[in-house]
Amino acid sequence: MHVRMNCLLRSPALGGVLLSVAALLVLPQPAEAFDLFGLFNSEEEPPAPSASALPYSLRITGTDDSDVLRALQDTSTLYRLRQDAPPDGEGLVRRAKADLRRLTDVLSGYGYYQGTVSIRIDGVPVTGEASLVAAARAAEGSRARALVPVKIAVDLGPLYTLRTVRVLDPRGRPFSEEVLPERFTRTGDDVPARSATVLAREAKIVDRFRALGHPFAKVVTRDPVVDDAAHVMDVTFTIDPGPMAGLGEVAVKATDGIDPAVIRSFIYSEPGDPYSPKAVADIRRSVARIEGLGAVRVREGETLDAQGNLPIFVEVSERERNLIGVAARYSTVDGPGVRAYYANRNLWGGGETLRLDADIYYLGLGYDPFATQRKLAGIDTTGLGGRLSATFVKPALGGTRNDLLANAFVTREVQQSYFVDAAGASVAVRHRFSDTFSAQIGLDGQVGRSKDAIGTVDYRLIGVPLSVTYDSTDSLLDPTEGFRVIASAAPYPGFLGSDPGIFVAKAQGSTYYALDDERKYVLAGRLGFGSVSGARLDEIPDNFRFFAGGGGSVRGFAFRTLGPRGPFNLPIGGRSLLEASIEARIKVTDTIGIVPFFDAGTAFASTLPDFDERIRKAAGIGLRYYTGIGPIRADLAFPLDRIKGNRELPVALYISLGQAF
Repeated sequence: MHVRMNCLLRSPALGGVLLSVAALLVLPQPAEAFDLFGLFNSEEEPPAPSASALPYSLRITGTDDSDVLRALQDTSTLYRLRQDAPPDGEGLVRRAKADLRRLTDVLSGYGYYQGTVSIRIDGVPVTGEASLVAAARAAEGSRARALVPVKIAVDLGPLYTLRTVRVLDPRGRPFSEEVLPERFTRTGDDVPARSATVLAREAKIVDRFRALGHPFAKVVTRDPVVDDAAHVMDVTFTIDPGPMAGLGEVAVKATDGIDPAVIRSFIYSEPGDPYSPKAVADIRRSVARIEGLGAVRVREGETLDAQGNLPIFVEVSERERNLIGVAARYSTVDGPGVRAYYANRNLWGGGETLRLDADIYYLGLGYDPFATQRKLAGIDTTGLGGRLSATFVKPALGGTRNDLLANAFVTREVQQSYFVDAAGASVAVRHRFSDTFSAQIGLDGQVGRSKDAIGTVDYRLIGVPLSVTYDSTDSLLDPTEGFRVIASAAPYPGFLGSDPGIFVAKAQGSTYYALDDERKYVLAGRLGFGSVSGARLDEIPDNFRFFAGGGGSVRGFAFRTLGPRGPFNLPIGGRSLLEASIEARIKVTDTIGIVPFFDAGTAFASTLPDFDERIRKAAGIGLRYYTGIGPIRADLAFPLDRIKGNRELPVALYISLGQAF
């Protein structure tokens, strides 16, 4: 057995990358005419033979592993400086001699502990001191007439695997299963004994103790033992958990443009709450919800306070206040559209946001299967729709966790089976109980006219909407754990002046469960419900009815086409809704995933779902490309129970950013 410590003190690949970056910063780089950013993986030509220098050609042989080859290249002085020819044979030999020391460490770092490296200069091996003069003399023989041939020959030898991982406390005792479950030390038969693998395992173990409330957990010793006979490695970590701590006082340092009281209202931890890296990350995430903030930095104290808690420091800076944007789009449902907006993200220094939106679209250039039926039904519209709106949010009223929200709008909503002209305004107060849970109550008023195949509705609605929101998921666009619930109830009673008097209830919940620690296999489910009561269907405006179908509903069916049909087979919406979806999100690689899914749902004429009616179903397969901002989604959906005469296509394609729900 041999104990080899040096191979684990650093990651050769990482060190090589740093050296390579440094070289790029300080060395002149010849231009490449037709290989921008190395897209075609071509090699630069070495300098031409010269009387004043000894340019050389370089070959690395013996490995087909691209990761090992790149690490060798990043570490090799001969490779990195190949465009900067040495002045003489002695300089070339010095480079080769330095490589002999480093490249063997690269092989060890990748689990090849019996690997060897040899270097020849014009056929002369570079070994001990005696060979250096001969190698330098051989190199000089090519001066001014040819490139010096240099070859790095690699013999990887057997790949070692990680056999055991043990974790001990400073007294040499193992930790209990409750503190450190077996999954943290479990190894497989094919886990390479690479330095990066061991260091990653070490970091995972330290993170476990930090998650248990030990902010200063650290590795005291790392003892790797290599068994050359069995080609395996055994590693023993000695971990000092350090003291258990709670969260301490949170100190806020803000720029002059942001009221610190607003920032504090978005910090939900209290002194003495259990410490964990997640708790610290939650502080950053909640503070970052303030739109007026740019950079948000949360750092931990270096020592505990007198109460044994860890002080937390929050530093923020203001972002650019004014934002103007214009976007163009095309939808097969809505046709082409243009949206413009202006936003001030810190209106008076208290994090207030004011946003003005203008949106216009033209239905006539989209996929419009109901154009003829609309004309026969007397629904006359040019197909031009749009919306103007203004939204104001004042967070942290008086430094509390109450936010003021106000909105006003005017719209012409043009859909394939109806149109609505409306205007309205609302004001509400939202209370944030925590970063995950909030409740809201407000006053809403709307007036408008709705027209569809069953008639025209002139309406006036004044109501008191209430809603609650709970979101414990770990990501907005790609959740892998937790659940979301959004529920609302909006009474528009006649005694407040509403005509018709209606009651609208909505609820949607989704949950996410990872089947493995790496979260490569995630089950996701969604359930949606809606109901509007208090009036007949033909008395309820179309924009308050429920429609199913489309990318955010039952995929495979056209947008807002599932549910009751009226004259000329036009969708007229329903008074209730039920939808459900289930997905299996499977990551094939770090960037590519597949998602088989099943959707079901429809809208009902009754105020509650009637299970005697036909619930429509669809299945499909999706492709995900995972980026730094979230997955790009492409779903191919197939309706399983198409109805003759409904003009339902046999397949539908949806492309968007983020998961379906």
